[in-house]
Amino acid sequence: MSSSLLWAVDVYGKVYSLSTTRGRWERDEDTLLELKRVTAGQRCSWGIGCDHHVYLNIDPGEVPIRYREETYENQRWNPVDGFTDVLLPTDRWAWSDLTGVTAKPLHSFLLPSNSWEWEGDWYVDQVCAGGDPIETGGWEYAVDFPANFSREKKWNSCVCRRRWIRDRIYKARGSWTKIPLDHPKQPPLPLSDVSCGGWEMSDQPGRYHFLWGVSQQGQVWFRSGILPQVPEGQCWEQVEAPREVAQISAGPGDLLWAVLWDGQLLVRTGICLDSPTGSSWVVVDSPPVKEGGTIHVAVGVSVVWAVTKDYKVWFRRGVNSHNPCGSGWISIGGEMMMVDVGLNDQVWGVGEDRGLYFRKGVTPSEPSGRGWIPVSAQWGHSKEMVQPSAGCEFGGQVTNASHGSVLTCEDSGDTELLLTTIPPRPQDTPKAFIPTSDSFISSLVADREPLRTPTPSPKKPPQGKDREATPAPMCNVDLDAAQSPQGEASSLGRAGDVGPPTSVATYPLGLEPSLGLGEEDGPVWAWISGGGCDVDHTAQMTWLRPADPCSTALSIAPVEPEASTSRKAETTTSKEPVERSSSVWVRKGSMRWWRDWKPYRWVDVGVALEQSTNVNGKRDAIFFIYFTQYDEKKYLHVFISDVTVLVPVLKENSHHAFAVYTSDSTKQRWPLILAAQTEKDMADWLSLLAGCCCEARGIRGTPSRQALWSVTSKGDVMVHEPSPCLEAPAHTLPCDMMFWLQVPGHLRCVESNSLGVVWGIGYDGTAWVYSGSGSAAEEEPPQGDRRVLHTQTDERTVYIYENQRWNPMTGYTDKLLPTDRFPWSDDNGFTECTKSTTHPPSPQWSWVTEWAVDLAFSGGTDREGWQYAADFPVTFHGNKSLKDFVRRRRWVRKCKITLTAPWQEVPPIPLSDITVLPCLAQSSMEQVSVWGLSDKGDVLCRLGVTPQNPAGSSWLHVGTDQPFKSISIGGGHQVWAIARDRAVFYRGSVSARNPAGECWYHIPSPPKQSLRQLSVGRTSVYAVDENSNLWYRQGLTPSYPQGSAWELLSNNVTKVSVGPLDQVWVIADWVPGCPSELSVPGAVCHRLGVGPMQPKGQSWDYGIGGGWQHISVRGNSTEALRATPALTGSTPRSPLPARPVLTGSTPHSPLPARPALTGSTPRSPLPARPVLTDTTARSPLPARPVLTDTTAHSPLPARIPLSQENGNSVGL
Repeated sequence: MSSSLLWAVDVYGKVYSLSTTRGRWERDEDTLLELKRVTAGQRCSWGIGCDHHVYLNIDPGEVPIRYREETYENQRWNPVDGFTDVLLPTDRWAWSDLTGVTAKPLHSFLLPSNSWEWEGDWYVDQVCAGGDPIETGGWEYAVDFPANFSREKKWNSCVCRRRWIRDRIYKARGSWTKIPLDHPKQPPLPLSDVSCGGWEMSDQPGRYHFLWGVSQQGQVWFRSGILPQVPEGQCWEQVEAPREVAQISAGPGDLLWAVLWDGQLLVRTGICLDSPTGSSWVVVDSPPVKEGGTIHVAVGVSVVWAVTKDYKVWFRRGVNSHNPCGSGWISIGGEMMMVDVGLNDQVWGVGEDRGLYFRKGVTPSEPSGRGWIPVSAQWGHSKEMVQPSAGCEFGGQVTNASHGSVLTCEDSGDTELLLTTIPPRPQDTPKAFIPTSDSFISSLVADREPLRTPTPSPKKPPQGKDREATPAPMCNVDLDAAQSPQGEASSLGRAGDVGPPTSVATYPLGLEPSLGLGEEDGPVWAWISGGGCDVDHTAQMTWLRPADPCSTALSIAPVEPEASTSRKAETTTSKEPVERSSSVWVRKGSMRWWRDWKPYRWVDVGVALEQSTNVNGKRDAIFFIYFTQYDEKKYLHVFISDVTVLVPVLKENSHHAFAVYTSDSTKQRWPLILAAQTEKDMADWLSLLAGCCCEARGIRGTPSRQALWSVTSKGDVMVHEPSPCLEAPAHTLPCDMMFWLQVPGHLRCVESNSLGVVWGIGYDGTAWVYSGSGSAAEEEPPQGDRRVLHTQTDERTVYIYENQRWNPMTGYTDKLLPTDRFPWSDDNGFTECTKSTTHPPSPQWSWVTEWAVDLAFSGGTDREGWQYAADFPVTFHGNKSLKDFVRRRRWVRKCKITLTAPWQEVPPIPLSDITVLPCLAQSSMEQVSVWGLSDKGDVLCRLGVTPQNPAGSSWLHVGTDQPFKSISIGGGHQVWAIARDRAVFYRGSVSARNPAGECWYHIPSPPKQSLRQLSVGRTSVYAVDENSNLWYRQGLTPSYPQGSAWELLSNNVTKVSVGPLDQVWVIADWVPGCPSELSVPGAVCHRLGVGPMQPKGQSWDYGIGGGWQHISVRGNSTEALRATPALTGSTPRSPLPARPVLTGSTPHSPLPARPALTGSTPRSPLPARPVLTDTTARSPLPARPVLTDTTAHSPLPARIPLSQENGNSVGL
């Protein structure tokens, strides 16, 4: 590692440097040099002297700094004298620059300062502009000024010129020199602060530096013209500021912050290479402190640190070039007078005890670091270490010390550490005066003698003015473990003295009372600059390495010694960190972001997750997205506490995409879609973001027994932990604020109950049972993840369609019309899907079969798998006719996924549907009823299912006379089912002792409708038909559980789930506010106002949407608090206008119909019409009279199956 320097200034203006390779402090060779402040950059440093001049120090290097001065000698030809320097009045100067505008005679060139010297005399450049040598004495000829010059003299050459060159070299490298004053411009008023930065904005080898300054009147100045060949710059330019500035800090990039006199902060925006002074100022609030504001700010590449008037250290979150103002302040442990951000965003500071400290653990992923350690480096040429501790790093929350000691160094041959007595001091006595201000430093310019201060007497401590004029010993650090309850005084003890053990960290940072201030004494630091010190978290520096590896972070506080006697102190360290400081953790990466405005496309962005932890251990995180639009840096941010779901999605041209939903994006139906470069990157980011979301909400362990389960169209399993307000009659938790957490696994549907029994079915029909240990709602979540992981597999089928059109010459061919669909497409023909371009859903999937023609296509096919129709798109059939001009056939291929998930397989029968008995949380059952349908339509009842054994023992076959397609069991063991011929059945006499029941009762379907799925609650039954209409069964009573009639409630519903409290949740095909650009249906909706007096509810609440396929609320038996009064007449949460609800009459649609893409009339609910009780059905079709459901009123079974009632038991 190359050597770099750490600069520091003591309170007397003496300048010191610490080399990273030599590891020792050295005072500058110029003993008369006194600086007030120093700012270091890459290979150079600036400072403000006590004489108000700006000083420059350039690090020594092998390559000298040269600057070439040039001027042009111009001549014109005349018939008498030939070429002469007598020019026309309209010509350029006889000696000028290249353009001829500025006169530059040889005698006008002067050295800019004493730091330069001439390297030789003036000489003629013998090389022309093209690079070839000139044999004519360096002259170039042209017709006139200005024109193109050449080395050849022609007959019409009337003017000539040649270039004179002289080099000067910078000789003052490695020493501090004054920057010359601006002539003839007005120099700035005396500066009080300077800061350099900007060298990382340029990719050139020499790097440019930006130098900013603040005058004593609060004006901001910028040093222009600083180049690698012109390190001193050219002139000062004033930058207007809205108010008076007290201090300024520039980062290596384009960040610039300033502190105002009133403690507020300013941020300069628009800084770039083309506009180094920026464009505007933005006011930023200072950290939240009780009194005062900010007194110091330090800026790095992407970090900002600040010190307030109470000497507390603060860290600014979310700062970078896209967001220079940041997003918030985080309090950091420790008390500092000032801090400085160096290379690699490493942080240095001057403690309140005037010691130098380094922030350990600062990394790109944790920019706030983990604690403060002292800078313990060798002093001068001796072996003595100047360090604020006795060879170790101390941890502890530092408070007012009860025993104070100062570690000093004697002038003997063997360096000996002694404890010097600190006399007691009353609380009302002012603190020892330490010179810090510029005026005090200026007063010390004339006095260079070492200051000696007599040791104060313990009996007569100095008071008043005498005490203020006497530099007292510096403060010490007292560990919490060393605080004495009695507050006994300490005295100077001998080696043989025995006294009560204490734990005191002592520091040689004060002025030794018995010694003069020379090189043997530790300086009292006032300023530090690490901008040129190349140190990072991996560097192994002996002067930054604590002696005890078990030591912890340091927190600094001023010392107020109260002891009157001294005793031998034993320094100890604690293995447990005592300091509880805040920290910031950051992870950065690059992704692609789907820009959600026209033109819609993928944009390369940078992402960053910033997580902060306060002193109480509470964490908060922000997710940033940085992008550039029209050369303007912009950013988006999402608070992790606002995230409602993180879910992988299937997006065009991206296999590693996932969506980030918040409550606002859920309302707007515009999720934040990002795509990672690899599947592993997406999994890592999802895991990281999900962990932060769980920490923000206090979610730990596995899902509880009351959890809501759902499945996306991609097969991802999601879970939500409900709260009592989710089903409250008033102040209900909105659906768009629900947080969904992904559970490992891949399923098609999931069903659960409040006893922790969770079943799922994969796309291949395999039954799975959740092997996690769910906890009750009132129980505390388990520590850690207690899920039993298994190997889970699932298979999906991918379809593509081959399309052809008939023509008279060649018959059926793939040469289609321009308005037709693609020759190879998806089902609707909008997307081209060929065998070579069609891939599995994600890289986790792999093909298990080859492409084959699907001969089992619904609607029938011919021997080759073709279906025929008159045109695209119409209904296809399997038989060819003379009017059929187009045909298609479906190709099928299977893919398989294998993953590790907490799901246990339940062989051997493939299932198509599953249902679990819902019950209340306080219920106790020996066995839980689980019913299912096989892939062939057989009805099965699972035996031996308990909360301890959710998989059960065997299947019991329940006889039917036809295959079924949907089944559900509700409260009181009510079993309802739908047959494949659209008939609805109710299973009678089902109980805990008779789990299979006795017989089936036929219940008519809604007129002209075919039901496909139903769900049974405690006292209600809901069903969904093939046209996505939601139906409610009226007239259900304990004595007549079959009900009386069906009533239409809504349309555009694809799935319904009724819970143990009769709560109703659905998956809607489309919801209001969803943009037409989002072609993925499926949104979670909640029925509001459901109660005993209003079993059908009142309105819909719209939740997460876009790609949801299944939901189960049958485990949520968390009842709302009864003390909460219900609000009557409240406006439902819906973007649609509020409508009056007539009991049993008005259908409530959760959403208008999804707009069609082909110009067809969208499906929308009909206007509200009065409903005749049990006579008129609600349907999107014209109203028709409903036949009286007389069959359902008969207590006798309407249809008795031919098979046996209970059937045979099928073992595992």
